[in-house]
Amino acid sequence: MKRLALAAVDGACVLAFAAAGRRSHAETATLAGIAETAWPFLVGAAAGWVAARAWRRPAALSTGLVVWPCAALGGMLLRVLATDRGTAPGFIAVAVIALGVAMLGWRAVAAVAQRRRDGSPEPA
Repeated sequence: MKRLALAAVDGACVLAFAAAGRRSHAETATLAGIAETAWPFLVGAAAGWVAARAWRRPAALSTGLVVWPCAALGGMLLRVLATDRGTAPGFIAVAVIALGVAMLGWRAVAAVAQRRRDGSPEPA
């Protein structure tokens, strides 16, 4: 159950990225619209979960370092192949950065929280 919840966190990162992107371009933020924008990146993230075997250590930063580029770059590739949506260089940069901050960020927060629960000192 915990692994599924952590997979959902990655999914939420993608959905938030899609919703923010639609809002910034004055596109409707309906559930259908967000799903239309997000699906290539969700499929990329799912592929990253398989590639990283993320179910073993879903919150590990090393897992995020696989899931993140799969979500961003795999999502871009699917976007080009399966939709009529563009992939301008600026969009690629924003997607890579935004998804990286989100997907690595929650894992970094989880690592700090785990160290505090374990009573381990924080790194200098």
